[in-house]
Amino acid sequence: MRRMISRLGFYVVALWASVTLNFIIPRLMPGSPIEAYLVKMQGQNVSLHTIDALRAQFGLSNAPIFVQYLQYLGNLLHGDLGISISNYPYSVWEVLSSHIPWTIGLVGISVVLSFAIGTLIGIVIAWRRGGALDSTVPPILTFISSIPYFWMALALLYFCGFLHSWFPISGGYDINNVDPGFSFDFLMSALHYGTLPAVTIILGSLSGWVLVMRNTMVTTLSEDYVLMAQAKGLSYRRVIMTYAARNAILPSITSFSISLAQVVGGSLLTEMVFNYPGIGYVFYNAVNNLDYSLVEGCFLIIALAVLAANLIADVVYNLLDPRVRQGEA
Repeated sequence: MRRMISRLGFYVVALWASVTLNFIIPRLMPGSPIEAYLVKMQGQNVSLHTIDALRAQFGLSNAPIFVQYLQYLGNLLHGDLGISISNYPYSVWEVLSSHIPWTIGLVGISVVLSFAIGTLIGIVIAWRRGGALDSTVPPILTFISSIPYFWMALALLYFCGFLHSWFPISGGYDINNVDPGFSFDFLMSALHYGTLPAVTIILGSLSGWVLVMRNTMVTTLSEDYVLMAQAKGLSYRRVIMTYAARNAILPSITSFSISLAQVVGGSLLTEMVFNYPGIGYVFYNAVNNLDYSLVEGCFLIIALAVLAANLIADVVYNLLDPRVRQGEA
């Protein structure tokens, strides 16, 4: 309990540091949101009164930077993320809430599938090390993962989408024939549109899970407690899952927690190539439009996801590894 309390204190400090950097970094970018908005609206020659009115309308302040920082913290405590300039008059929270489900549905399912499939393949290869699977599967997966991420996405897009028209080449669902909602037609349309981006994410990350699990399992299988379990005549399934895999999977927990944080952050390149309506694509457009409020909102969501994922990893470590509990005691 004492360890978890100290870890929670660390996460509180890390959250404050993330919020502070979230406030500072967008303001280091050249230009200003008003200039970007005027160029977009082709209204460069305007009076100072118009510019002041726009700043007030968008919630921007001319106060000193420290005062702006205090105002920013106060707005966060009240759940106010500001107004998105590039999506005016919608608020940042309205923009994020409409795109987060797309990223969670695509990247979340892809990361979980990649982790589960890669871990299982790594367990099987390690148990049958030196065989045909151990000689062929890791090199093939390593070759696939060495392909640049955007090249793989473009190749799948060209071959499966443009050349053969098996899958759509952009978007999140069929906007012409399907209405958004929890209907069967919409879910099938979203699944159809998200297949290529999901396959890209899974193929790009699968080899990492396989190699880590395979190497860790090989080391774990040589431990005395695994040999004792085999000598006792326990079944292969029980030895693998209860004795070997449970301990071998511990190093992958941290990597999986970081991957879970990417679920909220989105996969920027994937969403850009496939024009997928997720958080990554929103963040890219916000940076191009100097939309401070939306950039800060995306950063904040990503920071919260990273901290929450690491906290979950600490809890899982505490449950799976008795050495952590013994050290705490």
